[in-house]
Amino acid sequence: MSLQCGIVGLPNVGKSTLFNAVSSAKAQAANFPFCTIEPNVGTITVPDERLTVLTELVNPQNVVPTTIEIVDIAGLVKGASKGDGLGNQFLGNIRNTHAILHVLRCFEDPNVIHVDGSVDPVRDKEIIDTELQLKDLETLETKIKKIVKQAQTGDKEAARTLEVCEGFKAHLEKGKNARTYVTDDERRGLIADLHLLTDKPVLYVCNVDPGSVVNGNEFVDRVKSAIADEKAGILIISAAIEAEIAELESFDDRRMFLSEMGLEESGVEKLIRAAYKLLNYITYFTVGVKEVRAWTITEGTKAPGAAGEIHSDFEKGFIRAEVIAYQDFITLKSEAACRAAGKLRVEGKEYVVKDGDCMHFLFNV
Repeated sequence: MSLQCGIVGLPNVGKSTLFNAVSSAKAQAANFPFCTIEPNVGTITVPDERLTVLTELVNPQNVVPTTIEIVDIAGLVKGASKGDGLGNQFLGNIRNTHAILHVLRCFEDPNVIHVDGSVDPVRDKEIIDTELQLKDLETLETKIKKIVKQAQTGDKEAARTLEVCEGFKAHLEKGKNARTYVTDDERRGLIADLHLLTDKPVLYVCNVDPGSVVNGNEFVDRVKSAIADEKAGILIISAAIEAEIAELESFDDRRMFLSEMGLEESGVEKLIRAAYKLLNYITYFTVGVKEVRAWTITEGTKAPGAAGEIHSDFEKGFIRAEVIAYQDFITLKSEAACRAAGKLRVEGKEYVVKDGDCMHFLFNV
């Protein structure tokens, strides 16, 4: 499963600086209220100490970590929902992502111009929320026009879908995001193909000055109050610190720098963990002398679905899975020892994969 997160935010909030620090791609961070014209795409290797430990035990020929794709999406201004500036392009790019990383400027700096003249992260959030809500309303209105006649002729499926669309539309017209609309999964699924922008999971990334990265500041407190009723995550990060960390060559230098800043881990690591939690993602491993590899799945995925992440044939022809819990593997130090100790389990189609499981799949197509 390839996780793609879109970084969004008004110009000069630190979006591109953060993108440069966390990805292998480079975007131009300029100190003026303009923005990137084309989305930049970078890949972050997901740090996972368990993969490192397994690799040291098995000494495989190849190691493949799981990754997150980060898309630095063109900046947004008022009127984007109507196509002003780069609005339509922005909205098209964000529609393809699994989650939104909404960067909010939570620092004062007279040398960094703000597009609206003053620092107010709650106002900035509302600007982008409004533009995305307007685009979602446009999407819903288009859908309603298409199915209203079908519903009137007695098409039950169309009638149910119409009812759901109208419910979301009324909610959005109150200035609320679709993700906060209370309904069941089945009804929400009726309009899943619309990919409503404000229904996507969102992580608000508060970009603070280096001195506020541990405890936050008044700007962060205001954001927390503003999103209290949202189904959203929040993360405090300093893009300036992440930029400095990115320049350090060795692991030891980075750890020493973090320690001096009073931090246990980098903002990148916190961001990845927060994104996984937001999307209910977990990791399982395939472990062998040829390859040790991490795989990302949604929490609650059953064994055949996990096998399908490797290849669709594995899911279609699934017979059973051999499973070793991560802790058992590192305690006994090999698959053979786990098998001998009775720690290798054989699981069927109903087995729900656990975070950290080491798995082999047997299949026949």
